Amino acid sequence: MNSRYRLLPTTPIWVEADPARMEQVVVNLLNNAAKYTDAGGLIRLTVSCEGEEAVIRVRDNGVGISAELLPHVFELFTQIDGSLGRTYGGLGIGLALARNLVEMHEGRLQAASGGLGKGCEFTIKLPLLANSAGRAVKTILEPGRRSGRSLRVLVVEDNVDAADSLSMLLRLYGHDVQVARTGPTALEMASISRPDVVLLDIGLPGMDGYQVAKHLRERPEFKDVVLCALTGYTPSEADRHRQSETGFDHYYVKPVDLEVLLDLFKTIGPLAS
Repeated sequence: MNSRYRLLPTTPIWVEADPARMEQVVVNLLNNAAKYTDAGGLIRLTVSCEGEEAVIRVRDNGVGISAELLPHVFELFTQIDGSLGRTYGGLGIGLALARNLVEMHEGRLQAASGGLGKGCEFTIKLPLLANSAGRAVKTILEPGRRSGRSLRVLVVEDNVDAADSLSMLLRLYGHDVQVARTGPTALEMASISRPDVVLLDIGLPGMDGYQVAKHLRERPEFKDVVLCALTGYTPSEADRHRQSETGFDHYYVKPVDLEVLLDLFKTIGPLAS
């Protein structure tokens, strides 16, 4: 990009936030803007105060987002497609993570676009800090709004972006998360870590998720582990039957709603070590 603009206020705008986490959010938005904007395009970062909110906007004149996709850009596993004859890597999972980080600061992250080829704008809105004078700067984000136990979670997913982003989100809510990329690795890690919950992708290469689940259920120490299947398609009756036979407790279609997982986790108690 050889055209970049940064518009910042002349006086400080105070918010209560974890600097490292908010940096992650803004950098993610800027990286996305650069990724979806051709060389010579425009990326604009602005910061302003609007009413009782601090507002950060990242706008570009790149590929844009279709009207059909726009309502779903913050969902896990949603990808901005290769429209206009272009192909882009990654799953767009960073936007789901960014939204959750902003919401943990009691803020909002919004997306807008005029359509394909018309660029897009992402807007972060955070509540202003009242009586900023003398207030200590917050340096550690505390998810604390959610009660419940910290669980040992094993995420089994061969897509690096998907696994790492989902594991990071769950760690933000206090869970101990490990990641396996293959079925055999998952079985080995499960033997060592003894997870309370396994989030298991069905479409693994080689040993698929059904095979991994079967191996786990055959071992007495995993009879009480909560097995959750993750799949990219709506399961048929045959899939449901196989799920039951294999020993899955839950079956989720991607993009799985983080709130659904967190609510499930609240009902699960840690297994004995």
